[in-house]
Amino acid sequence: MSSVTESYIESTRKQFLYYKMLGEKAMAQLQPEQLFYTPHEDTNSIAIIVKHLHGNMLSRWTDFLTSDGEKEWRNRDDEFQDTYPDAAALMADWEAGWHCLFTALDTVTPDNLNSIIYIRNEGHTVVEAINRQLAHYPYHIGQIVFYAKMLKQGNWDSLSIPKNKSANYNAGKFSQEKAIRNFTDNELQHLSGNNTK
Repeated sequence: MSSVTESYIESTRKQFLYYKMLGEKAMAQLQPEQLFYTPHEDTNSIAIIVKHLHGNMLSRWTDFLTSDGEKEWRNRDDEFQDTYPDAAALMADWEAGWHCLFTALDTVTPDNLNSIIYIRNEGHTVVEAINRQLAHYPYHIGQIVFYAKMLKQGNWDSLSIPKNKSANYNAGKFSQEKAIRNFTDNELQHLSGNNTK
């Protein structure tokens, strides 16, 4: 049981890191002003999506095991107002949010995975709370990637398997010996490098 729970904790960390890097690689392909673009007032810019993620992460992961995930000091409505002076401030919040998340994950152990924590007074096991955010954040990272692909001026550097390259990708995978490994291992290596698949 312990090895299974330790594997779960490590897997969630890798998946959070994978989506963090996807967002970064997408935003890095844009000009700074494109991060603030929105076609109309009912659409969130990438900057606003980042601001919302930052606010959510600080609220959910600060004192993760000991206090409600919806903090009294959180101003969720303000997260949907663009107040960043520049892209550097945006990226500082991006890093601060993820730092809070990964610091909190360091406190998760096999012994407390079934402990109950609360989000807006609704009880969750630690596993459920982690899974909730592991579904929420990729939803918004997907928005960032989709938006960035529309805004990119010039060729898009693929973050996954490029069009018409699935056969090559699968051939590479099936040429390897069967092994137990996390699907993100190669993807994280790819994203952290300069090459694209």
